[in-house]
Amino acid sequence: MDPEHASVREPRASRASHREIADELRSRIGSGALRPGQRMPTQAELAEEFGVERGAVRQALDILHAERLLTGVSKGSPARVAEGAWPGWSAAPPQPTVVGLGPRVAAAFAAPQVRIDALCLTSVSLTLAVGEQLRLIHAGELKPAKIDVRVLLPSRRIELAFPTPVDPVHAGDGGLLHERWLAVRNAQGLVLRQNLLALRTTHGIDVRLTFRALPFTPPVKLYLLNEAEALFAYYTLGRHEQREFGGEPLQLYDADGTRSMLFAFGPGAGTRDGGTRDSGSREAEARDTAFVAESRRWFDALWETISSDLELT
Repeated sequence: MDPEHASVREPRASRASHREIADELRSRIGSGALRPGQRMPTQAELAEEFGVERGAVRQALDILHAERLLTGVSKGSPARVAEGAWPGWSAAPPQPTVVGLGPRVAAAFAAPQVRIDALCLTSVSLTLAVGEQLRLIHAGELKPAKIDVRVLLPSRRIELAFPTPVDPVHAGDGGLLHERWLAVRNAQGLVLRQNLLALRTTHGIDVRLTFRALPFTPPVKLYLLNEAEALFAYYTLGRHEQREFGGEPLQLYDADGTRSMLFAFGPGAGTRDGGTRDSGSREAEARDTAFVAESRRWFDALWETISSDLELT
């Protein structure tokens, strides 16, 4: 095999969707397993690896091409990782929340004082990202002096805009969808609270965790890290099928927050490899700084005005 050619992994036991294939390949680019300029496996090799037809592979490659992570997708030879793709590019393209949030939270936890403000639907991604840092704290690899986390979540008392049944005939099932969302929201919040507050007694870390309830369904998610970085994603709705309601499949509108593409705004977003900033990158940094500051103002305004006490029960 061509030495510059990416290795092919063992075939998967289950068939993957084109979005799952795109997520996996994007993760390999982000980790450096696929390097800028490197030739991708052929569509046939990827189809064998993921256990899918070539059509699903082509769809996945088209997604990465649209994100400017791949070049030459439409040509006869295998695509290549774009020269501007990770690693070594601080102006990195967006990633799904569950992939992109972890490294940024890890960077935040490297500071002696950690502050995280989050606005989201359930806090699933945040709990996962923080969980890895807690493991490092327990392993003795990290010991921040202070951790301050504020989380805004939808109130249990509102009617959610999503998830919601597609057909008004099934409007009654909206109550079951609400109960399921509430169970996830509370479970994730309780895990986050239990794990963080335990650091007070186990490691003597000054920990503060506060939840507040919003009177609306947030159409976006926002994470503010150490008052210097903002991570932003849209909850993009799609049509999904839920099969656990009375044995009949229920069509609903919902968003998969873990796959929402996360955009980063913060210091150094306009530079490559720590190089000197040109006028364009300085302008980009100024825009990032303004976006972070305005996002903090927006979050604080919600926290201090229309939000209310939230109980995880």
